[in-house]
Amino acid sequence: MTDSKPHRIKPQTLRGFRDFLPDQMMAREQLIETARTVYRSYGFAPIDTPALEYAEVLLGKGGDESDKQVFRFQDQGGRDVAMRFDLTVPLARFSAQHAQQLGTPFRRYHIAPVWRGERPARGRFREFMQCDFDTIGTLSNSADIETLFVINDLLEQIGIERFTIRVNNRRVLNGLLERTGAQQQAVAILRALDKLDKIGRDAVCREMTEQSGISTQTAEQVLNMAQLNGTPDQILLQLETMLRGSETGEQGLQDLKQLFDCVAHCGWPQDRVRLDVAIARGLDYYTGTIYETVLGDLPEIGSVCSGGRYDNLADLFSAQQLPGVGASLGLDRMLAALEELGLMQTSTTPAQILITMMDPDRIPEYLQLGRRLRQRGISVEVYPEARNFGRQMKYADRRGFRCCIIAGSDEFAAQQWLLRNLADGTQTVISDAAAEAEIAQQLAATSAG
Repeated sequence: MTDSKPHRIKPQTLRGFRDFLPDQMMAREQLIETARTVYRSYGFAPIDTPALEYAEVLLGKGGDESDKQVFRFQDQGGRDVAMRFDLTVPLARFSAQHAQQLGTPFRRYHIAPVWRGERPARGRFREFMQCDFDTIGTLSNSADIETLFVINDLLEQIGIERFTIRVNNRRVLNGLLERTGAQQQAVAILRALDKLDKIGRDAVCREMTEQSGISTQTAEQVLNMAQLNGTPDQILLQLETMLRGSETGEQGLQDLKQLFDCVAHCGWPQDRVRLDVAIARGLDYYTGTIYETVLGDLPEIGSVCSGGRYDNLADLFSAQQLPGVGASLGLDRMLAALEELGLMQTSTTPAQILITMMDPDRIPEYLQLGRRLRQRGISVEVYPEARNFGRQMKYADRRGFRCCIIAGSDEFAAQQWLLRNLADGTQTVISDAAAEAEIAQQLAATSAG
């Protein structure tokens, strides 16, 4: 006799990937909607691109480390394909492919998942969502400065009170390498410099000399510049001396001066924007101003919104010059930060109101009230069964409804409903004829409170 039990597959996710429960998805969708609203307020338009690209589109654009993290395989047609590791490289391909139709300057935002085969850690996964915004087709520094404005508005709208946007310019770093004759080793040097916060000065110095072949003296010069301290004006003054004679470096300084002049007119908190010459950004395609955003109450989680200028990324796809600048909100890292800071919503339902079911013979009336309220713009869930009232209340509390509506035989006889505020337990009798208006008024009052 054979065993007829089916083989059961253990329900589990791959390492570095995860499921999202309703309360997590509610928070994610709210954060995405905030980003979308801010981006649209600046005139950025939505686009989308495929999750898969030809491997040659993605490889070699972000550097050796990025190439190692790409999920790459052959599809059923034998084509060499890869999953996008960010949204910027696909944008370069997209812009070149549709340049004539889009025109320039072109502003876009793109909110979609990306994949990297990196080691999972707190707030870091192999599949994660990016919320990008970019301006394509202009070299104007005003686009770089406005990128900073978008980052600031985005963090404020999310509800973060204390954060710092750290700014630098790759031309400043490249200018010093020009002066020291090490510009040919720029990629290896800047990649090592980007690890300064993680591994410290001595380790970065060793990596610079070993990976790029520059002298210890040159590595020390780079690190001395990277670790300049003071106000932006003080640092810029010191950089003028260090970069004098380098056209590249002086152009980077000019861009930074204009940026901080604009910041001075914003009335932002004094430490909101900081010049940090150590920032290099690990991706090779950055050419100008670069940004990293750290939270004042949770700096150890890393940058939650980063980006910069990239002027040459589309060169492999088109002869047309398509420079760009933009940044990306790290959605999952920001959500991890919000949870740790106690700013995460706990509701597991998008509905404001639960209509309880007390009398199974009154299903049409319960469903009709739900429809009437939805037509008024109020989100409503009708409990599907006439179960024990205590069980329905437990369900309402667990899901996080703001109010519930109750009606039994007495209420139906009087053509009334009971509206219970689940925050304080107070109840209000409302008439069926004016239910929509009275419930909307009650909801508005609880929101204001």
